[in-house]
Amino acid sequence: MSGHSVLYDAPGARARRRNILYTAVFLTAFAFAVWWLLSAMADKQQLTAAKWRPFVTDPEVWTTYLLPGLRETLLAAGLSIVIALPVGALLGLGRLSDHAWVRVPVGVVVEFFRAVPVLLMMVFAAQLYVQFSSLSSDVRPLYAVVTGLVLYNASVLAEIVRAGILSLPRGQSDAALAIGMRKGQTMVSVLLPQAVTAMLPVLVSQLVVIVKDTALGGALLGLPELLSQNRTITANYGANTIAAFTVIALLYIAVNSSLTRFAGWLERRLRRARRSGGVVLAADATDGVEEIAATTAKGAGPREG
Repeated sequence: MSGHSVLYDAPGARARRRNILYTAVFLTAFAFAVWWLLSAMADKQQLTAAKWRPFVTDPEVWTTYLLPGLRETLLAAGLSIVIALPVGALLGLGRLSDHAWVRVPVGVVVEFFRAVPVLLMMVFAAQLYVQFSSLSSDVRPLYAVVTGLVLYNASVLAEIVRAGILSLPRGQSDAALAIGMRKGQTMVSVLLPQAVTAMLPVLVSQLVVIVKDTALGGALLGLPELLSQNRTITANYGANTIAAFTVIALLYIAVNSSLTRFAGWLERRLRRARRSGGVVLAADATDGVEEIAATTAKGAGPREG
């Protein structure tokens, strides 16, 4: 039996022909959909060079609209990420606390803010800033967007941190406790560094969500972020809506792709550091650790559920 057929049945001749047929039908339907879309855009004069030329020949489109909008998007997302990451980590650790007076209130906070839509929190925050602060109308949308993003995403990140730490083998914490480390030391020095590496793909996905969710502030609160610049561009450059949306989408893709590549580089670096950063113990210290581990193993009975 081949290694491939262990996991699934190898397709026979009829199944291969059927798969080829399905692939050909899908590609044909996809090509037809693309042709129909381009034809519809051409009929609406959305593919003419005049609609796309300003993004190539007119630097004012970039200096007046796109780059300021991108800067506002990155500012709102950056502030939200910088605040939400540590707050989410603290909330996640709080949910793992042995003390009910810490664990229960933190759990209520996390579940509440995870359940409320982020747009609703932005609106509430904007109204609170109107009623109880002296912020000017120019910066109020930014504060409201960052507040909503932090409250929602810190709660989501808390669950990511909690799940990442709980996914680690129980032996990690048992070994740390066996050599005399306190629970706080075990969490900070042993469990959290390993969990961060395991959680990194999910964390990056959530950070990408933060970048995209800044567009909600532009749609409802008047934040001059990147996506909202479409309205002013189309108003000043001949209703080139498709071209403006396409360029804005490419900018979002570039930002989020850069964030993903950075996270991949960071993950590889962390894994290399874990492999090469082990602590070498002296012989007497090693003997002491082995003696503690042996004693712990002999005295360990079956755990009660």
